[in-house]
Amino acid sequence: MNALLTISGFIFPLITFPYVSRVLGPAPNGKIAFAASVIGYFSLLAAMGIPSYGVRKIAEVRDDQEKLNKTLTELVVINTLFTLLSYLLLLLLVLIVPDFRKDATLIAITSIQIIFTTFGVDWFYQGIEQYDYITARNLAFKVIAVILMFILVHNPQDYIIYAGITVLGNVGSNFLNMIKLRDYAHFNFHISLNLKPHLKPIVTLFLYSAMTVIYTNLDQVMLGFMTSNKEVGYYSATIKIENILTSLITSLGAVMLPRITYYLNHNGIQKFNELIRKSFNFVLLISIPLAIFFFLEADQVIFVLAGKGYERAGIILQCLIPAIIFVGLSSVTAWQMLIPLKMEKWVLVGSIVGALLDAGINLAIIPIIGGVGAALSTVIAECSVFVTHCIVLRKRLRNAIDWQNICKLMIGNIFALIVLGLLYMVHFPILFSSGLTLSLKSSFINCVCVGIVYFGVYGITLLILKEQLVLEILGNIKQRFK
Repeated sequence: MNALLTISGFIFPLITFPYVSRVLGPAPNGKIAFAASVIGYFSLLAAMGIPSYGVRKIAEVRDDQEKLNKTLTELVVINTLFTLLSYLLLLLLVLIVPDFRKDATLIAITSIQIIFTTFGVDWFYQGIEQYDYITARNLAFKVIAVILMFILVHNPQDYIIYAGITVLGNVGSNFLNMIKLRDYAHFNFHISLNLKPHLKPIVTLFLYSAMTVIYTNLDQVMLGFMTSNKEVGYYSATIKIENILTSLITSLGAVMLPRITYYLNHNGIQKFNELIRKSFNFVLLISIPLAIFFFLEADQVIFVLAGKGYERAGIILQCLIPAIIFVGLSSVTAWQMLIPLKMEKWVLVGSIVGALLDAGINLAIIPIIGGVGAALSTVIAECSVFVTHCIVLRKRLRNAIDWQNICKLMIGNIFALIVLGLLYMVHFPILFSSGLTLSLKSSFINCVCVGIVYFGVYGITLLILKEQLVLEILGNIKQRFK
């Protein structure tokens, strides 16, 4: 459910973008994008790390109603104070900066998402593991937003309406959270609130979030300064693909955080180790074959998604795609080990190491090889983040990695590659003709055919080898059908 929720955040913009880009035109679209980016930074300040910290803290106390009410109240008070600070700074910015004052209405409408995010307390529902509810109401509001867009947005002057619809689709469902909250907990302002113990971890997680935002945007910023707009365009096309894949791979992390925290606080160390092993298996089960598939089919995928003129993006994608494996692994070490173990400072240290390496390598090789250099530096930076986590967690990782199961995954990928290689040797045309010389339809069929062969052989091999997670997933599916 969380994978569906996360991916929907990327899929819905992909659905709406072709229509909106044609109806509104570049100038209104640029205004909306600018306002959204500005509000994104103020949302980060208003949240102050609570979306991450709150999940862990609520999971710790969810069995004690009194503590649950107290913790919820304390975190909402802190969140409200930083929301007020965020709005105060935003108001000053609008009053002082002419460009902001000129678009004050647009910024005001876009900023509504800050309020809804604060009082929607999504992190509370994640902490008590209400993922079905979160996903269902979020998807419902996204569908409503898409319908309203087609009904109400017809010309460039409707960009304010579109901005409001975007806010509705993103956070409108949080209004339901406020109403439903009383079914699980209530605010208690009559007891002595203790805010101080929460401040250090939330500030640490805020700095981590801020560092992550900076360093994920760093490549495109440096490319823009050091190369051409075309090179940035090629790189941004590959980043969109990487973002969707990493969202799928890391979707398990957010779901596991409250459960792992619960076990750690109830002496369930054996269950903790079992879940960590399962998380590593899940990440490797999905990320390695996805990385191999997109490496092999990079030109075809770019041709299907971006069309002609983006040929160079193919090699950039091939250089960038290994990063999804390291992002997946570091999501386990960060969100399922360091944060539940209250070692969040090392999550921040890892992101600083990655950011410094990314910036340094970018400076050295972007002037020489452009977007390819940015992709390689991203892979090295993500690897360094994971290595930093591993050094800190080296003792615990001994019991958290199932090497026998990892060997089965590697055998499955190797065997699938061998089958593809044999098909290549017999010149199976639909699988291996160049995407640059094919139509959109043929390129799409090519990707589908290679995917069916590769993932089909991979899955069958894992079934033959009795890979634990695959058998468990199939067992769950059978049980649901029964």
